[in-house]
Amino acid sequence: MARTKMNDDIVKRNIRLTGELMRYLLENPKMLDVLPDKFELVLLPEDDPEIRQYNLELLDKYGSEGKPIVFARLKTSAASLQMPPSIFVPVAA
Repeated sequence: MARTKMNDDIVKRNIRLTGELMRYLLENPKMLDVLPDKFELVLLPEDDPEIRQYNLELLDKYGSEGKPIVFARLKTSAASLQMPPSIFVPVAA
């Protein structure tokens, strides 16, 4: 039961962060021009190791299904959400 409650909390926090990232992208539409089509988004909050680890484990478990991966590093605190996230796409060598 505690594991489900923890997962529910992580999901809610992830949804909030996704909403903040989407708001940023809508306010800065030129960012969308540089992102690949049909990508897999992985949120990596700098100040929330629990969510960061959870999201990396999901990526490891389910993969990207052949889609390009876009990582978004951001902070979760309300004041930090005003700062733009770092969005990057790893390039294969």
